[in-house]
Amino acid sequence: MANTEVTGPVKGAGRLISTETVDRIIRFHGGELPVVSLYVGVGQDGPGALPTRINSLLHEIRPLGQNGSLGRRARMSLRADIERIETMEGLDRVETGGVAVFSCSEGELFEQLVLPRPVRDRIMVNATPWVRPMLAVLDEYHRACVLMVDRRSAEAWELYQDDMRAIGEVEDEALRKPNYAGWYGYTEHRVRNRADDLTRRHFRHTLQLLDELFRARAYELLIVGGHPEEVPNFLEFLPRELRAKVAGTFSVDPRTATPADIRSCAERIVEQYEREEERRWVTDVLARAATRRPAALGLDDCLWAGSVAAVQTLLVQEGMTTPGVVCHESGWLGTSGDACPLCGRATRRTPDVVSELAEAVIDEGGTVEHVLAETELKDLLVAASLRFPLPPRPPQPAAA
Repeated sequence: MANTEVTGPVKGAGRLISTETVDRIIRFHGGELPVVSLYVGVGQDGPGALPTRINSLLHEIRPLGQNGSLGRRARMSLRADIERIETMEGLDRVETGGVAVFSCSEGELFEQLVLPRPVRDRIMVNATPWVRPMLAVLDEYHRACVLMVDRRSAEAWELYQDDMRAIGEVEDEALRKPNYAGWYGYTEHRVRNRADDLTRRHFRHTLQLLDELFRARAYELLIVGGHPEEVPNFLEFLPRELRAKVAGTFSVDPRTATPADIRSCAERIVEQYEREEERRWVTDVLARAATRRPAALGLDDCLWAGSVAAVQTLLVQEGMTTPGVVCHESGWLGTSGDACPLCGRATRRTPDVVSELAEAVIDEGGTVEHVLAETELKDLLVAASLRFPLPPRPPQPAAA
């Protein structure tokens, strides 16, 4: 049972990202060896354009493979990284989202991963993997433990992104026909007590399983399914820290429910939890603005907040895009302007300045949350909680 998986429709060149994979990448250090970190999103140009865009990114780092400042082993490793990334297979199967690659050939690191949403095309060479863009994407998705439980058995599943897999089970003794007291030579009262004792013991064993799973994988949510008369009894056994993680419950017969049934019920609960969480985010930012705590409402204020690295959490209405301009020298972001008001240099036009803002927030250690729920954000489009109050905005340079 531990190897059972229920995988959704996302196809990709790599695998969906597990906690173990993230930990392995984060802990890797190349020492004197370079690590190539590459991100590429699947946009409107479709998956067929990925190889061309990846080669364009690799072109930026090819000179490093000839650079005399790197040792011979480092140069050989980097050349091997470039060659391996050039020949990656499966890119034609990436339908949505993006791809992240981490490679250090001499250090025996190569991770080719599917990201659940698009990212900006970027490449970096360093002694450690550049994981911030990946972690920023993963922060938007909840890792849930789904528990199916009855009076004598329990089965745990992990639900994350578009993947569900069995991760543990418990099977205990139970009185199969406790109403038939005479069969056991007990009074009805003693049979009921015996059955309750066995159930409590089973619930304690189930809690031991949950404790091990949550310690090992740090699940954010717990979803519990089973018979409607048994699930509430189990919830009473949960310690406070686990009870606080319960996102919801659902009613099914654990003996007849299929993995697809379990997944469908759990996904509905996760979706409802995420929409409620989005409403709380928006309410919090609006409350901050109303009480004159650092916050930004609307595109202009949020762009200025992103320009001065003031954004702690950026909320973006899902699907919002708008053209704008960017200054690579100062990091200034705006909706228009040929010259940067901070340094005076020429700006670059971008078809989506909101994506540029999101990437700037991530690069400065902030978080980005996309909101699908119906909230006041649909009129503002973007809003943010800030680290500090915004300084005065500089005047826009006069047109030449």
